[in-house]
Amino acid sequence: MAAAVTVLGIAASCSAGTGGGSADTNSPAPTATPSATTATTAAAGPVTAEISQFRDNYSKQIIEIQLTNNTGRALIAVGAALTSPLFGAPITWAAPTGGIELPPGQAKSLPAPLPAPVCGGPAAPPSGPGATSGASGLARVSLRLATPGGTVPGPAAADTTAADPFGVLARNNAEMCLAVEASAVATLKLAPELEVAADGRTAVVRMLVTPHPASGPADTGTPGAGELVIDRIGETTLLAEAPVAPWPRELTLRAGGPPMELRLGIRPARCDPHAVAEDKVGTLLPLQVRVAGREGVLKVGAGGQLRGRIYDFVTTACGRQ
Repeated sequence: MAAAVTVLGIAASCSAGTGGGSADTNSPAPTATPSATTATTAAAGPVTAEISQFRDNYSKQIIEIQLTNNTGRALIAVGAALTSPLFGAPITWAAPTGGIELPPGQAKSLPAPLPAPVCGGPAAPPSGPGATSGASGLARVSLRLATPGGTVPGPAAADTTAADPFGVLARNNAEMCLAVEASAVATLKLAPELEVAADGRTAVVRMLVTPHPASGPADTGTPGAGELVIDRIGETTLLAEAPVAPWPRELTLRAGGPPMELRLGIRPARCDPHAVAEDKVGTLLPLQVRVAGREGVLKVGAGGQLRGRIYDFVTTACGRQ
Protein backbone atom coordinates (compact mmCIF):
# COMPACT_ATOMS: atom_id res chain seq x y z
CA MET A 1 0.00 0.00 0.00
CA ALA A 2 1.40 3.41 -0.87
CA ALA A 3 1.04 6.53 1.25
CA ALA A 4 2.10 10.15 0.87
CA VAL A 5 5.45 11.32 2.12
CA THR A 6 4.89 14.44 4.17
CA VAL A 7 6.48 17.72 3.12
CA LEU A 8 7.94 18.96 6.37
CA GLY A 9 8.75 22.38 7.74
CA ILE A 10 11.93 22.04 9.75
CA ALA A 11 13.21 24.71 12.13
CA ALA A 12 16.73 25.61 10.98
CA SER A 13 19.58 27.29 12.77
CA CYS A 14 22.78 28.57 11.19
CA SER A 15 26.44 28.14 11.90
CA ALA A 16 29.05 30.65 10.83
CA GLY A 17 31.68 28.18 9.71
CA THR A 18 31.69 24.87 7.96
CA GLY A 19 29.06 23.28 10.12
CA GLY A 20 29.22 19.79 11.55
CA GLY A 21 32.40 17.99 10.65
CA SER A 22 30.56 14.78 9.86
CA ALA A 23 28.53 16.42 7.12
CA ASP A 24 29.17 14.92 3.71
CA THR A 25 28.34 16.71 0.48
CA ASN A 26 29.64 13.87 -1.69
CA SER A 27 27.59 11.01 -0.30
CA PRO A 28 26.27 8.63 -2.97
CA ALA A 29 22.59 8.13 -3.58
CA PRO A 30 21.07 5.46 -1.34
CA THR A 31 21.09 1.91 -2.61
CA ALA A 32 17.43 1.47 -1.69
CA THR A 33 15.33 3.91 -3.66
CA PRO A 34 11.73 4.78 -2.80
CA SER A 35 9.21 2.24 -4.03
CA ALA A 36 5.54 1.51 -3.51
CA THR A 37 6.17 -1.33 -1.07
CA THR A 38 6.30 0.56 2.21
CA ALA A 39 4.04 3.34 3.42
CA THR A 40 5.49 5.99 5.70
CA THR A 41 4.84 9.47 6.97
CA ALA A 42 7.84 11.25 8.47
CA ALA A 43 7.46 13.78 11.25
CA ALA A 44 9.39 17.00 11.61
CA GLY A 45 10.87 16.27 15.03
CA PRO A 46 13.32 13.49 14.12
CA VAL A 47 15.23 15.66 11.64
CA THR A 48 16.91 18.98 12.37
CA ALA A 49 18.28 21.40 9.80
CA GLU A 50 21.16 23.84 10.01
CA ILE A 51 22.47 26.31 7.45
CA SER A 52 26.21 26.61 6.95
CA GLN A 53 28.65 27.60 4.24
CA PHE A 54 31.97 25.99 3.41
CA ARG A 55 34.83 28.42 2.91
CA ASP A 56 35.62 27.20 -0.59
CA ASN A 57 32.03 28.03 -1.59
CA TYR A 58 32.12 31.66 -0.46
CA SER A 59 32.93 32.98 -3.92
CA LYS A 60 30.46 30.59 -5.55
CA GLN A 61 27.44 31.75 -3.46
CA ILE A 62 26.61 28.18 -2.44
CA ILE A 63 25.31 27.42 1.04
CA GLU A 64 24.67 24.10 2.75
CA ILE A 65 21.34 22.89 4.11
CA GLN A 66 22.66 20.51 6.72
CA LEU A 67 20.26 17.80 7.86
CA THR A 68 20.71 15.57 10.91
CA ASN A 69 18.68 12.39 11.27
CA ASN A 70 17.89 11.97 14.96
CA THR A 71 15.92 8.75 14.54
CA GLY A 72 17.09 5.19 14.90
CA ARG A 73 16.59 4.28 11.24
CA ALA A 74 17.66 5.58 7.86
CA LEU A 75 15.65 8.28 6.12
CA ILE A 76 15.89 9.54 2.56
CA ALA A 77 15.86 13.24 1.73
CA VAL A 78 14.21 13.71 -1.65
CA GLY A 79 13.72 17.46 -1.57
CA ALA A 80 14.86 20.51 0.40
CA ALA A 81 14.20 24.19 -0.23
CA LEU A 82 14.83 27.29 1.84
CA THR A 83 12.96 30.57 1.37
CA SER A 84 14.00 33.94 2.76
CA PRO A 85 12.88 37.53 2.18
CA LEU A 86 16.52 38.27 1.31
CA PHE A 87 16.34 36.25 -1.91
CA GLY A 88 13.90 36.43 -4.79
CA ALA A 89 13.48 32.68 -5.30
CA PRO A 90 13.72 29.51 -3.20
CA ILE A 91 17.20 28.28 -2.32
CA THR A 92 16.87 24.75 -3.62
CA TRP A 93 18.96 21.63 -3.28
CA ALA A 94 19.13 19.68 -6.54
CA ALA A 95 18.34 16.17 -5.31
CA PRO A 96 19.86 13.25 -7.20
CA THR A 97 17.59 10.53 -8.54
CA GLY A 98 16.31 8.56 -5.56
CA GLY A 99 17.32 11.25 -3.07
CA ILE A 100 20.14 10.94 -0.54
CA GLU A 101 20.24 8.70 2.51
CA LEU A 102 20.38 10.23 5.98
CA PRO A 103 21.89 7.55 8.26
CA PRO A 104 20.65 7.63 11.86
CA GLY A 105 22.60 10.00 14.07
CA GLN A 106 24.56 11.53 11.21
CA ALA A 107 24.52 14.87 9.43
CA LYS A 108 24.55 15.38 5.69
CA SER A 109 25.14 18.69 3.92
CA LEU A 110 23.03 19.47 0.87
CA PRO A 111 24.60 22.16 -1.35
CA ALA A 112 22.20 24.83 -2.59
CA PRO A 113 23.15 27.74 -4.87
CA LEU A 114 21.82 31.13 -3.89
CA PRO A 115 19.47 32.88 -6.33
CA ALA A 116 19.53 36.61 -7.03
CA PRO A 117 19.35 38.70 -3.85
CA VAL A 118 16.59 41.12 -2.94
CA CYS A 119 18.35 44.46 -2.52
CA GLY A 120 16.47 47.22 -0.73
CA GLY A 121 17.93 50.43 0.66
CA PRO A 122 21.63 51.08 1.14
CA ALA A 123 21.69 49.83 4.72
CA ALA A 124 23.33 46.40 4.83
CA PRO A 125 21.40 43.57 6.49
CA PRO A 126 22.70 42.53 9.90
CA SER A 127 25.15 39.68 10.11
CA GLY A 128 27.05 37.81 12.77
CA PRO A 129 25.81 36.11 15.94
CA GLY A 130 22.31 37.13 16.90
CA ALA A 131 21.38 38.53 13.49
CA THR A 132 18.15 37.57 11.82
CA SER A 133 17.72 36.45 8.24
CA GLY A 134 16.05 39.64 7.08
CA ALA A 135 13.85 42.54 8.05
CA SER A 136 11.09 40.15 9.05
CA GLY A 137 13.48 37.80 10.83
CA LEU A 138 11.99 34.90 8.90
CA ALA A 139 13.50 32.09 6.89
CA ARG A 140 11.63 28.94 5.98
CA VAL A 141 12.86 25.50 5.07
CA SER A 142 10.72 22.75 3.57
CA LEU A 143 11.94 19.18 3.54
CA ARG A 144 10.56 16.10 1.79
CA LEU A 145 11.49 12.85 3.50
CA ALA A 146 10.90 9.17 2.80
CA THR A 147 12.16 5.88 4.18
CA PRO A 148 13.80 3.23 2.01
CA GLY A 149 10.88 1.57 0.29
CA GLY A 150 8.59 4.59 0.75
CA THR A 151 6.90 6.41 -2.08
CA VAL A 152 7.18 10.04 -3.11
CA PRO A 153 4.02 11.79 -4.38
CA GLY A 154 3.72 15.19 -5.96
CA PRO A 155 4.74 18.19 -3.86
CA ALA A 156 2.58 19.47 -1.03
CA ALA A 157 2.84 22.78 0.81
CA ALA A 158 3.96 22.83 4.43
CA ASP A 159 6.76 24.80 6.04
CA THR A 160 7.66 26.71 9.16
CA THR A 161 9.72 29.69 10.23
CA ALA A 162 13.42 29.16 10.88
CA ALA A 163 15.96 31.21 12.82
CA ASP A 164 19.21 32.42 11.30
CA PRO A 165 21.22 33.47 14.38
CA PHE A 166 24.62 33.61 12.65
CA GLY A 167 23.49 35.62 9.63
CA VAL A 168 24.65 33.25 6.87
CA LEU A 169 21.88 34.46 4.58
CA ALA A 170 22.24 38.10 5.64
CA ARG A 171 25.98 38.06 5.00
CA ASN A 172 25.54 36.62 1.53
CA ASN A 173 22.74 39.06 0.72
CA ALA A 174 24.90 42.02 1.76
CA GLU A 175 27.88 40.81 -0.27
CA MET A 176 25.80 40.02 -3.35
CA CYS A 177 23.93 43.35 -3.27
CA LEU A 178 27.23 45.19 -2.87
CA ALA A 179 28.56 43.33 -5.91
CA VAL A 180 25.45 44.29 -7.92
CA GLU A 181 25.96 47.98 -7.14
CA ALA A 182 29.69 47.81 -7.84
CA SER A 183 29.19 46.06 -11.17
CA ALA A 184 26.92 48.91 -12.27
CA VAL A 185 29.94 51.24 -12.03
CA ALA A 186 32.80 49.06 -13.24
CA THR A 187 33.93 45.51 -13.89
CA LEU A 188 36.92 44.35 -11.87
CA LYS A 189 38.85 41.22 -12.76
CA LEU A 190 42.33 39.79 -12.36
CA ALA A 191 44.40 39.19 -15.48
CA PRO A 192 45.48 35.56 -15.93
CA GLU A 193 49.17 36.45 -16.21
CA LEU A 194 51.48 36.68 -13.19
CA GLU A 195 54.67 38.75 -13.37
CA VAL A 196 57.25 37.05 -11.16
CA ALA A 197 60.36 38.99 -10.13
CA ALA A 198 63.79 37.74 -11.20
CA ASP A 199 64.60 36.57 -7.68
CA GLY A 200 61.27 34.72 -7.45
CA ARG A 201 60.42 36.27 -4.08
CA THR A 202 57.73 38.70 -5.22
CA ALA A 203 55.29 38.99 -8.09
CA VAL A 204 52.74 41.38 -9.55
CA VAL A 205 49.05 40.65 -10.10
CA ARG A 206 47.21 42.96 -12.47
CA MET A 207 43.65 44.02 -11.69
CA LEU A 208 41.83 45.21 -14.79
CA VAL A 209 39.23 47.94 -14.27
CA THR A 210 36.63 48.55 -16.98
CA PRO A 211 34.20 51.37 -16.08
CA HIS A 212 30.71 51.14 -17.51
CA PRO A 213 29.17 54.02 -19.45
CA ALA A 214 27.55 56.72 -17.34
CA SER A 215 23.81 56.08 -17.37
CA GLY A 216 22.65 59.67 -17.06
CA PRO A 217 22.98 63.03 -15.30
CA ALA A 218 22.86 61.39 -11.88
CA ASP A 219 26.17 59.66 -12.63
CA THR A 220 27.92 62.94 -13.35
CA GLY A 221 26.16 65.61 -11.32
CA THR A 222 25.40 64.09 -7.92
CA PRO A 223 28.27 63.63 -5.44
CA GLY A 224 28.96 59.93 -5.03
CA ALA A 225 26.58 58.82 -7.78
CA GLY A 226 28.17 56.50 -10.30
CA GLU A 227 31.24 56.12 -8.10
CA LEU A 228 32.95 53.09 -6.61
CA VAL A 229 35.52 53.86 -3.92
CA ILE A 230 38.15 51.25 -3.07
CA ASP A 231 39.24 52.23 0.43
CA ARG A 232 41.83 49.47 0.64
CA ILE A 233 42.65 45.96 -0.50
CA GLY A 234 43.07 43.41 2.26
CA GLU A 235 45.68 40.68 2.48
CA THR A 236 44.63 37.04 2.37
CA THR A 237 45.67 33.87 4.15
CA LEU A 238 48.04 33.21 1.24
CA LEU A 239 49.06 36.63 -0.13
CA ALA A 240 50.51 39.75 1.46
CA GLU A 241 51.36 43.15 -0.01
CA ALA A 242 54.84 43.53 -1.50
CA PRO A 243 56.45 47.00 -1.59
CA VAL A 244 57.49 46.51 -5.22
CA ALA A 245 53.96 47.60 -6.21
CA PRO A 246 51.99 49.02 -3.23
CA TRP A 247 48.27 48.36 -3.21
CA PRO A 248 46.00 51.36 -3.89
CA ARG A 249 44.08 53.11 -1.15
CA GLU A 250 41.21 55.60 -1.35
CA LEU A 251 40.85 55.04 -5.09
CA THR A 252 37.69 56.38 -6.74
CA LEU A 253 36.40 54.74 -9.91
CA ARG A 254 33.71 56.50 -11.93
CA ALA A 255 31.21 55.27 -14.48
CA GLY A 256 32.16 56.63 -17.88
CA GLY A 257 35.82 56.87 -16.92
CA PRO A 258 38.76 55.34 -18.80
CA PRO A 259 39.88 51.73 -18.31
CA MET A 260 42.81 51.29 -15.98
CA GLU A 261 45.16 48.66 -14.65
CA LEU A 262 46.09 48.29 -10.98
CA ARG A 263 49.42 46.60 -10.33
CA LEU A 264 49.39 44.71 -7.04
CA GLY A 265 52.70 43.50 -5.65
CA ILE A 266 52.38 40.20 -3.77
CA ARG A 267 54.53 38.00 -1.57
CA PRO A 268 53.67 34.85 0.39
CA ALA A 269 51.75 35.62 3.57
CA ARG A 270 52.79 32.28 5.06
CA CYS A 271 55.17 29.49 4.20
CA ASP A 272 54.06 26.58 6.36
CA PRO A 273 53.62 23.24 4.57
CA HIS A 274 49.84 23.58 4.49
CA ALA A 275 49.70 27.08 2.96
CA VAL A 276 48.92 25.92 -0.57
CA ALA A 277 47.70 22.39 0.09
CA GLU A 278 44.83 23.55 2.30
CA ASP A 279 44.07 26.88 0.62
CA LYS A 280 40.39 27.78 0.22
CA VAL A 281 40.18 31.56 -0.12
CA GLY A 282 43.82 32.67 -0.39
CA THR A 283 43.44 33.83 -4.01
CA LEU A 284 40.24 35.77 -3.30
CA LEU A 285 41.23 39.43 -2.85
CA PRO A 286 38.98 41.34 -0.40
CA LEU A 287 38.37 44.94 -1.43
CA GLN A 288 36.89 47.28 1.17
CA VAL A 289 34.60 49.45 -0.94
CA ARG A 290 31.85 52.06 -0.85
CA VAL A 291 29.20 52.35 -3.55
CA ALA A 292 25.61 53.65 -3.80
CA GLY A 293 25.34 54.19 -0.05
CA ARG A 294 26.61 50.69 0.76
CA GLU A 295 29.97 49.68 2.12
CA GLY A 296 31.54 46.32 2.68
CA VAL A 297 33.91 43.77 1.25
CA LEU A 298 33.89 43.06 -2.48
CA LYS A 299 35.76 39.86 -3.32
CA VAL A 300 37.66 39.55 -6.59
CA GLY A 301 38.82 36.02 -7.29
CA ALA A 302 41.62 34.64 -9.43
CA GLY A 303 40.57 32.46 -12.34
CA GLY A 304 41.83 28.90 -12.59
CA GLN A 305 44.89 29.80 -14.66
CA LEU A 306 46.04 32.60 -12.36
CA ARG A 307 45.26 30.55 -9.27
CA GLY A 308 47.60 27.80 -10.42
CA ARG A 309 50.34 30.32 -11.18
CA ILE A 310 49.96 31.91 -7.74
CA TYR A 311 50.24 28.51 -6.07
CA ASP A 312 53.41 27.77 -8.03
CA PHE A 313 54.82 31.19 -7.14
CA VAL A 314 54.12 30.81 -3.42
CA THR A 315 55.67 27.35 -3.37
CA THR A 316 58.82 28.55 -5.14
CA ALA A 317 59.12 31.79 -3.17
CA CYS A 318 58.77 29.98 0.14
CA GLY A 319 61.45 27.52 -0.92
CA ARG A 320 63.90 30.40 -1.39
CA GLN A 321 63.42 31.91 2.05
